[in-house]
Amino acid sequence: MPTVFLFNKQSMMSDFTTKDIDDRERSSKWVSAFLFGQTISVISPDVSCASSSARINEIYEVGELFDLSIQLIYLILLLGLLGSGTFFVIRQVLVRRELDLSAKELQEQVRSGDAGATELFELGAVMLRRKFYPAATKFLLQAIEKWDGDNPDLAQVYNALGVSYVRDGKVDKGIAQFETAVKLQPGYVTAWNNLGDAFESKKDYKSALKAFEEVLLFDPNNKVARPRRDSLKGLVDATKGVTVIKSTEKK
Repeated sequence: MPTVFLFNKQSMMSDFTTKDIDDRERSSKWVSAFLFGQTISVISPDVSCASSSARINEIYEVGELFDLSIQLIYLILLLGLLGSGTFFVIRQVLVRRELDLSAKELQEQVRSGDAGATELFELGAVMLRRKFYPAATKFLLQAIEKWDGDNPDLAQVYNALGVSYVRDGKVDKGIAQFETAVKLQPGYVTAWNNLGDAFESKKDYKSALKAFEEVLLFDPNNKVARPRRDSLKGLVDATKGVTVIKSTEKK
């Protein structure tokens, strides 16, 4: 009996031990699974957050590069505009300085009495470019009085005088100079264009149309006269029978 008891006790112990091991293995597996699950539940958000942060950083870096490219383009355009503007200003300053020097030299010749018709014409042209119209008119008139050259060259002086009058608001006097210029040189296209422009400013569309048509007789492809002639044809047709009030001018 004791032997059986001992055997049964050992068997129970053995069963218990085996069962205990199985239970502990199961418990270990459950604990491992639980811990793994907890680890996944804790680590996964971090990994997900890290990957999201990485994507956001990539997008942010791409955005920064895009913004930088736009800024560089704007900077290049700005430098280009500044460069062209600076070039224009420098060019204007140089031209102005050249005109001032020319005017000074020519005025010294006039004061010394050594200036002839050509020098007076050049001085009048310089004053015209400097927009000193009364002075330009004065020297151009003196050039005409002293002129002893060819008529075609004298036509240029009358044309310049006409421009000076027109820009000074004396359109009728300007028209008279342009008409003299084309009489001296019938093929003087520039003077014909100026004459047409002066007539048009006075709303004398018929006379302006005639002047631009004269231009096209000598220069059929003239880029100034052709579109003006075409537009004036419509105005002349539209104003037939209509009284046109002409603009007043400075005396």
